[in-house]
Amino acid sequence: MNRIGIWIDHREAVIVSQAAGVTTTATVASGIDGHPRFSAPRGAAGEKHYEARHEQQLDRFYDDVIAHLGTPDALLIIGPGEARLELTARLGQRAALPACAIDVEPADRLTEPQIVARVEAHFGDG
Repeated sequence: MNRIGIWIDHREAVIVSQAAGVTTTATVASGIDGHPRFSAPRGAAGEKHYEARHEQQLDRFYDDVIAHLGTPDALLIIGPGEARLELTARLGQRAALPACAIDVEPADRLTEPQIVARVEAHFGDG
């Protein structure tokens, strides 16, 4: 059984794969800069341009994460903010994992060993 857990925010995703009794991890960096502060009214056009570019970068990041998933039997998506929900929506848009059970849960910032432990606990291995 191939089970995958993802801890994700807008900066990175840590992917934990469990297959045939072997657990592996991979990290995907988004490469996306933080939001700049715009002052109105001069910044209005710049802000719209930035937001459109930011959305495109997020879509590419989520597509990179999805490309690392393969074909899991079960998927756990955790994270502190909106990224976990945005990734779930992107999975639905792409119909990438039609037969996969997907659970989405909130989680604070975690270290890689904590992420592995959380995934193992979720799937009943910890």
